[in-house]
Amino acid sequence: MKLARQVPRLTLAAFSVAVLLGAANFVAVRVSNQELAPFWGAGLRFGLAAVLFVMVALVLRLQWPRGRLLAMTAVYGVLAFAIPYALMYWALTQATAGTATIVMAGVPLVTLLLAVTQRLERFTLRAVAGSVLAIGGIAWMVLGSQGVSAPVGSVLAMLGATLAIGQSIILGKHLSANHPAMTNAVAMAIAAPLLIALSASVGEAWALPRQPDVAAALVYLVTLGSVGLFVLVLLVVRTWTSSAASYMFVLFPVVTLGLAAWLIDEPVTLAAVLGAALVMAGVWFGALSKVSSSKVSS
Repeated sequence: MKLARQVPRLTLAAFSVAVLLGAANFVAVRVSNQELAPFWGAGLRFGLAAVLFVMVALVLRLQWPRGRLLAMTAVYGVLAFAIPYALMYWALTQATAGTATIVMAGVPLVTLLLAVTQRLERFTLRAVAGSVLAIGGIAWMVLGSQGVSAPVGSVLAMLGATLAIGQSIILGKHLSANHPAMTNAVAMAIAAPLLIALSASVGEAWALPRQPDVAAALVYLVTLGSVGLFVLVLLVVRTWTSSAASYMFVLFPVVTLGLAAWLIDEPVTLAAVLGAALVMAGVWFGALSKVSSSKVSS
């Protein structure tokens, strides 16, 4: 009984740390893009992270996936890392961070609708209402502070990234019984070559960072921003439903706003504060107040 009460608290702690790490990624990627080409930077990041995960898997003597499990893990790598990061990095060369923030806030709703379509979760007005409230908060925060404008192509790319992330969270639920180090080792080893191949196809320059701040950003993205974050994501998905776990994507921009104000002195407006309040209310109402620990069979 005591252990049963502790598990939700541990999951909530993992969720909270994942939000902090994921939010910091936005700032770190912005710094990384100052010197590294986008697709090359993403491929380098996940390639190095894959090496770390493989080392962990070897030290722990984990069993490598085979057959159907290997195929599912490879698909997870494409959906979680290759497709969304390729689309997001390309979109952010044209769209503002505010536009990307609004679109990424739709991950919980997209995940829920995908899970309902695949008969993995029940349709609930509570979850939809929470998603809409949170998205409204993000829209208010961004539109109220600076406005939004972006080419249609970049918006569509971000929507594609949101769709891929939502499906990867659902697939991650099927893989959550496996050790997260092994899942990420295989998934990132699949995604990194695809991103680097994309970088080569568009003729990006390949170089290692020379600026100290860019090097520090890359180190963060490889370690805490990839190894730490995506282990926590799989741990959260193991306990919560896919749609509830996806609410961390809604909180990312709220925390990023605070980190940006602290680290790079960006002003915090009243619109941002009101938007953050709406987002927090939406996340609590739609996910955290009624977290379900139902299991999905693979």
